Amino acid sequence: MTYDFSPLHSSLAGGLIVSCQAPVDSPLHAPAVIAAMAEAAVNQGAVAVRIDTPAHVAAVRQRVTVPIIGLWKQVIPGFEVYITPQFHHATAIAEAGADILAIDATQRDRPGGETMTALIERIHQELGKPVMADIDTLANAIAAAQAGADILGTTLYGYTRETNGQSPPGFDLLAAMVKELDAFLICEGGIATPTMARQALELGADAVVVGTAITGIDQQVKTYRAAIERSL
Repeated sequence: MTYDFSPLHSSLAGGLIVSCQAPVDSPLHAPAVIAAMAEAAVNQGAVAVRIDTPAHVAAVRQRVTVPIIGLWKQVIPGFEVYITPQFHHATAIAEAGADILAIDATQRDRPGGETMTALIERIHQELGKPVMADIDTLANAIAAAQAGADILGTTLYGYTRETNGQSPPGFDLLAAMVKELDAFLICEGGIATPTMARQALELGADAVVVGTAITGIDQQVKTYRAAIERSL
């Protein structure tokens, strides 16, 4: 079965997507708080939200009608892949109410031996959902596009062995993707100011994800505190 996700692309184009997540040891991690963050973001014009865990997706689904990009971070011993690594994780996110399923789309080994291509195919055929491929390099972006990913994001730039030492945002990676690929591209990771968000769009991103700079209270306070302490 072939699905047409172009209307979804149109709803996201040129827009701000807000990632509403929090560390598991933070008071902000409560589903009701994440849902409130998401609703506040949507009230101010966010075209979509990016949400981790089935419980959080379900809570947010009750508060917003915009598309939810859902994922489930899982740390599995022996594997570096942690963003929605297996099909049953994708299923749980879909059942919770996500409209788009984000997965690690690198070529790294994943639990169960399922390939990235096979995972995308199963999500399309069995869940009927579009896939956002979180990638780190141009080669992996090309591979994800060839595998049928509906959206490509620079999410993992700077977070893999191949990009060790690189700091997001991956503007160079984004520019290369714009040049090489005819795909819906999202710049995600390290967008710390409105100016940077605008720059991503000017470089050719179809949409921008901002997380920590908007919703990351824990990290923001930690950063400000450290800067103040250094000045004393």
